[in-house]
Amino acid sequence: MKIIGVDLHTRQQTIAMLDDQTGELVEKQLSHEGEQVREFYAGLPKPVLVGLEATGSMHWFLRLLEELAIEFRVGHPAKIRAAEPRKQKNDRRDARLLLTLLAENRFPAIWMPSREQHDLQILLRHRDQFVRIRTRVQLSLQALALSHGLPRGHSLWTCGGQHTLRALPLAAHASEQRDTLLALYPQLQGPIKDLDRQVEREAQQRSQSRRLMTHPGVGPITALATEVFLGDPQRFADGKAVASYIGMIPREHSSGGRQRFGRISKQGNSLLRFLWGEAAIHAVRRDPELRRFYRRKLVQKGMGKARVAAARKLGIRLWIMLRDEIDYTEFCRRGHQRRQCSGAACAGMLHGDSGPN
Repeated sequence: MKIIGVDLHTRQQTIAMLDDQTGELVEKQLSHEGEQVREFYAGLPKPVLVGLEATGSMHWFLRLLEELAIEFRVGHPAKIRAAEPRKQKNDRRDARLLLTLLAENRFPAIWMPSREQHDLQILLRHRDQFVRIRTRVQLSLQALALSHGLPRGHSLWTCGGQHTLRALPLAAHASEQRDTLLALYPQLQGPIKDLDRQVEREAQQRSQSRRLMTHPGVGPITALATEVFLGDPQRFADGKAVASYIGMIPREHSSGGRQRFGRISKQGNSLLRFLWGEAAIHAVRRDPELRRFYRRKLVQKGMGKARVAAARKLGIRLWIMLRDEIDYTEFCRRGHQRRQCSGAACAGMLHGDSGPN
């Protein structure tokens, strides 16, 4: 079997290849121009195992390996770097490190989405980019309006608000900025609405996303993002693992019996974390249990931490619905049944009916 560690870059890759039968080690560099990479991997006798570090430009290479029926593993960059304590770093050493981790069964492989899931992730990120641009345009126009005594708030985006903004007497450069942003704003609205329709269509076609949309406050964007970014729900041991994966657990630096917690780690998917936070605002208004939880945290921790706690609780709920393949009604029924069983057990303990000694 050929085991290959690949230090992948945009224009070339450095490989360290080991034959586990003969012990032969080969190191070389392959250019990504032309057919050199395809010819090299196509000429290798099977079986072959390739390991590489996760990068943004790796997907073409992964598609090539799939096409050639070559097994591959994608590693966690931080864990790979932590496995090498030496300060010397170059492409050759990186390739050898990947090879060593593969050969010793210590390679920190990460979950990879399927081709369909990856394409849906691109759709969601594409929509998010347009929404962010529109938000920046809106904030700039709001700032321009406020600086000239026009506190219209959300009504600034109505026809009357737009007319009032156009009628403001401004200096030359400010007027040019206003006209450019006002012309750009409707140009962004069209693509965003089209992307919203695409996301809703994809969510309605997927049974898991439809289940998630039965939860109050969860729309097609949050439902589809939860499904495609979490992937297989069975790979998480519990809700804490889900929250840790998305980066919604506090940082910790504890030692010697002293615990120190900080802000949330944010070591996860920022888009899904944002969507859960936005959905939680709507969910706490419609779900009684989540509303009680939010109000309790609001008193204990304040608004910021309460919103994060509600978003984390909502995300764990959605994961449970994915894992058990249940809708919101069944989720609530199970929760009610669990609370009844817990209450009956507590009542039994209070009356000395906890069972035989």
